Amino acid sequence: MRENHVRKLWGEGKAALNGWLHIPSTWSAEVMANQGWDSLTVDMQHGMMGMETAIQMLQAVSTTAAVPMARVNWNTPGDIMKLLDAGAYGIVCPMIETREECEAFVGACRYPPRGYRSLGPTRARVYAGADYAEHADNTIITLAMIETQEGYDNRDEIMSVEGLDGVFIGIGDLRLTMTGQAGLDSSDSVIDAALDELLATAQRHGVIAGVFAAGPEHGVELIRRGYKIVSVMTDTNILANASANMVNAVREGIS
Repeated sequence: MRENHVRKLWGEGKAALNGWLHIPSTWSAEVMANQGWDSLTVDMQHGMMGMETAIQMLQAVSTTAAVPMARVNWNTPGDIMKLLDAGAYGIVCPMIETREECEAFVGACRYPPRGYRSLGPTRARVYAGADYAEHADNTIITLAMIETQEGYDNRDEIMSVEGLDGVFIGIGDLRLTMTGQAGLDSSDSVIDAALDELLATAQRHGVIAGVFAAGPEHGVELIRRGYKIVSVMTDTNILANASANMVNAVREGIS
C-alpha cells in the first residue's frame, strides 16, 4: 500500500504543513498541490464543493506527493466511507463533543473488527494499491475536531478512543463557544491556555494534535509549541490576500 507521508513525518517527530481547499475546482486544487504542502484537505464543511467535485479534487491532489485528505460536513458514516473509498488518506471530522461521537467517527474509518466501515475501496485501491484493504486501518488518518466548550470539557474521553490518530483544534469555533468572540488567532489568554491544555492532553494520550493557523507566523508559533499538523489559511484566503496586495501595490505605484 502507498505510504502515508504525513504518518511518516509524525514517526520522525516532524510536523506536517497542511493546505486547506475551499474553492470547488480541480485546477486550483492541482495548483495548490504543486506548491510543497505535505497534505491538502478538501473541506466539505465550509468549502463550496459537493461530493462529486470533492472526489475530482482528491484526484487532482493525487497527481502530486501531497497527501489527499478531506473534512466531512458532519459525522455522517456514509459520507466518510465514500470519501475514503474515493482515496482520501485522512478524514477530519468536525464538532466532536463526546466519546460516543468520536467512537462513531473512528468506527466509520476502520474495517471490522476495529470498526464498521463497508468494504469497497473503489478508487482507493487504484490510488493506494491492490492490498489497500489489508493495510488501510494502519494508514488512514483519523482526526476528530475539538472546537466547542463541550468537546474541550470531554477532551480526555475523546482522546482515549481506540483508533483515533489525533485531534484537530478549530480555534474559531472554540473561541466563539468559550468567549463569544470571533477570530482565528490564539492571542487571548483563554484560547491560549486551552491550546496548551489540549496539546498536553493529546501528548498524554499518545495522539497527534493539529490546529488552524491564521497566517505563516502563527503557523510557525503553533508548530514550535508542539502541534504536529498545522493548516495555514485556506486557498480562498491566499487568493484574496495575494490579489489585494497586488492591486494595492499597483494603485500605490500610480498614485
